[in-house]
Amino acid sequence: MNPILATRGAVVASHSLASQAGLDILRDGGNAIEATIAVAATLAVVYPHMTGIGGDGFWLMHAPGQPMRSIDACGAAGAGVTRDLYQTLSSIPWRGPLAANTVAGTLSGWGAAYEFSRREWGGRLPFARLLESAIHYAREGFPVTHSQEENTRNKLAELNMQPGFAAAFLADGKVPSYGQRHRFPALAATLEQLARAGADDFYRGELAQQIGADLAAVGSPLTADDLARHQAELKVPLEVQLSCGKVYNLAPPTQGLASLLILGIYDRIRQAGWNPDNVAGIHALVEATKQAFMLRDKHVTDPAAMQIDPASLLGDSTLAALAAAVPLDKASPWPAPNSDGDTTWMGVVDGEGRAVSMIQSIYFEFGSGVVLPQTGIWWQNRGCSFDLRPNQLRSLAPGRKPFHTLNPAMARLADGRLLVYGTMGGEGQPQTQAAVFARYVWGGHNVRSAVAAPRWLLGRTWAEQSTTLKLEARYAPEIVAALRAMGHPVEVVGAFDERMGHAGALVLHPDGWIEGGEDPRSDGSVAGW
Repeated sequence: MNPILATRGAVVASHSLASQAGLDILRDGGNAIEATIAVAATLAVVYPHMTGIGGDGFWLMHAPGQPMRSIDACGAAGAGVTRDLYQTLSSIPWRGPLAANTVAGTLSGWGAAYEFSRREWGGRLPFARLLESAIHYAREGFPVTHSQEENTRNKLAELNMQPGFAAAFLADGKVPSYGQRHRFPALAATLEQLARAGADDFYRGELAQQIGADLAAVGSPLTADDLARHQAELKVPLEVQLSCGKVYNLAPPTQGLASLLILGIYDRIRQAGWNPDNVAGIHALVEATKQAFMLRDKHVTDPAAMQIDPASLLGDSTLAALAAAVPLDKASPWPAPNSDGDTTWMGVVDGEGRAVSMIQSIYFEFGSGVVLPQTGIWWQNRGCSFDLRPNQLRSLAPGRKPFHTLNPAMARLADGRLLVYGTMGGEGQPQTQAAVFARYVWGGHNVRSAVAAPRWLLGRTWAEQSTTLKLEARYAPEIVAALRAMGHPVEVVGAFDERMGHAGALVLHPDGWIEGGEDPRSDGSVAGW
């Protein structure tokens, strides 16, 4: 399986129409940030079960000779979102208006990235140009994917009665079938308003007032005042030094720390003969994941409420202690932390060597299931991850950011290559990132086969409740048997199982050529020129 090659720019996303939208921007003279906004906007229409403008987003941005920068576009719980709101419940509902309790930060991320592009990267395309493909598909329609059809059918029973869901996502009361043209006219009008007024209109303009009225109409506790208080944050990302180079990811409230810890631990215990496709390599990566997740679940929350600098957890002493705790001959007990998530990741490299790794999400499939009546926005349910118990790591409080599984990744390798990679998949994101990175850097894979090769997943992910170690059926029976003999509770799943995430990767080589790999588990593609 050979990678897709390009020299003037490349885009990878989980839907081919979105990849093409980004490539169109590069061809028009846009840079990697501008192309990423076009990809993100198009995905928010043509992959609606996975993402939308009613969710959150996170960015990593690289330019030659500049420090790596990140954008945190995570929305906080509204001012009226208190534990009293849920006093008759044991937990926050996964679906419905009470699950739509955090501000949607995605548009603020687009806006912050657009301004950064104009200020630092010489961006010159109008914001309206970046939304053209998304507006077209929302207004004129797009073909339904197998993934959209299957997810709509599988989740219909819990979503059908949510405000606005049936009108937006069904066709004459039925699940739209593969290839059927689907439209979002109200969302098209919203995107057209954003094209005219800019991203900030979502929070402090005419559109913000419409959204506030919509939220009140469906029974969400969020208000226009909550939108007005929100701002995306330009931040320094986390980083970890490995023997092969430096890897970057997002700081809390994301689980980017866990993704870096897995690689930091594995790099310290890696032995000759190990690779991420054999028993020893898989076992070591799974055990590194356990150590990383336990540390993540001890510390990571809204950074304003954290008692420790997350960067300190990536130092040599912490990594050495975690590496020493990894048993090399047997599976360790696993407390099986639970997390869900529904997401789209995208990567772009432009002809000047600038690159973006970006991820946006509405959390569960279709988020809260609530679709706002005037604006056509489906709202995330990220706030259902808050804990209703007081004095917990992730206790609900007004103005608090929820814990995020989202974490886009990038690596500057010691030989000059730049690796841009990521995936959707909730709890599986750090694991899939580790698999892609380890295969490409240490396992002899090219970037495309690193993404497509059989994967494993410890625990639950975006569509799954079980906490087994899942292995795709393409693994040899002897590998499955050996891992079971070590004590891993192995479950064999489909050969290209969507639960393993929709990954992608681009590699920029020192002499300027780009190679890319898309995930056959998704509807995505690499588009290059």
